[in-house]
Amino acid sequence: MIQRIQTLYLIVVILLGAVVPFFVNLWSDARGNEIFAENEVFVSIAFYAVAVLGLLGIVLFKNRQNQFVVNRLNMILNLFLLGFFVYRSLNLSGETIVSEKGIGMLIPVFSIVFLVLANRAIKKDEDLVKSVDRLR
Repeated sequence: MIQRIQTLYLIVVILLGAVVPFFVNLWSDARGNEIFAENEVFVSIAFYAVAVLGLLGIVLFKNRQNQFVVNRLNMILNLFLLGFFVYRSLNLSGETIVSEKGIGMLIPVFSIVFLVLANRAIKKDEDLVKSVDRLR
């Protein structure tokens, strides 16, 4: 389980979803207050869901097809989260006092990249197993 590269990619996704958003600010409001994931309930729940789906992807290491599907669902959740951040950043830019976007808004992009890498490795494992089955 841990010796497979997709497990390491999924561990990075779990860390990006469960740890990083609570230490890196997502954006700053007009008054200069930094907003973290813990300040927004929806964002916090979405990041925890990303981490739980990543953990579920690791646990499903024996069933590669289900692992692949769970990672796809995780990508969709990250796309919704990214869409929320884009919507939020477009609304933040129209304020009278300049507000700043934080680096935390890029966390879903990094998660999607690592999920794509994990799915590519899962597909490679599945192809290897199918080729061995043909030889029998």
